[in-house]
Amino acid sequence: MDVLGLDVGGSGIKGALVDVSSGEMTTPRKRIPTPDGAEPAAVADEVAQIVRHFSWSGPIGCGFPAVIKGGVAHTAANIAPSWVGTDVARLFSEAAGSPVLALNDADAAGIAEMRLGAGRGRGGLVLMITIGTGLGTVLFMDGRLVPNMELGHIEIRGKDAESRASDAARSRKGLGLSAWAKRFDEYLCRLSALIWPDLIIIGGGGSRVYEKFAPLLTVGVEIVPAKLRNEAGMVGAALAAAEAFPELLS
Repeated sequence: MDVLGLDVGGSGIKGALVDVSSGEMTTPRKRIPTPDGAEPAAVADEVAQIVRHFSWSGPIGCGFPAVIKGGVAHTAANIAPSWVGTDVARLFSEAAGSPVLALNDADAAGIAEMRLGAGRGRGGLVLMITIGTGLGTVLFMDGRLVPNMELGHIEIRGKDAESRASDAARSRKGLGLSAWAKRFDEYLCRLSALIWPDLIIIGGGGSRVYEKFAPLLTVGVEIVPAKLRNEAGMVGAALAAAEAFPELLS
């Protein structure tokens, strides 16, 4: 049974149909740029465009770059400030004409990796970091999700961590891979000292060059790349929606 999984980011909005019994994407992904300003109405229009692209009518899961509680956004780090207080699930449901489950984007990616990817079967404290426009973080304790962990915003050298060590920061500052890796390693060391994870999974768009920067990391924790890489958000969102709307699956 397929479910449409969406991943809304600061630079792009992606979607694909996912077989929730296997976690496999059954269609090529559709990606469109996030509209300038990333205001609610404009983003909702783009979400509706992706839904139409797949001629989809059924449950939808959507990873979204904010703290999400009961479908409502409580932060807006890499999107318009007007998202704070917006019922993301309702807005997208009305635009798509189908029920939407909204959840934090890193949580969605983490769900996919813990069930089907690099974290499968792993106990203890697992930290996943998605490297992209920001630094998304998600924690699992013995396989149980700790939702809405915004550890990309801890302070390092007086600045928000993701403003120094995200992939967007690397591009914005024109950093070479080794210079960026030094900043990212400092971030990992700070996180490790705070929460002592047993495993760190690296995902998001930045994971595409994991093999190149991994040898430059010095943090004393087991680190592995995400297996689903940049598709994890769509897959995890679809899996979460299947559990949220079981009555719609047949």
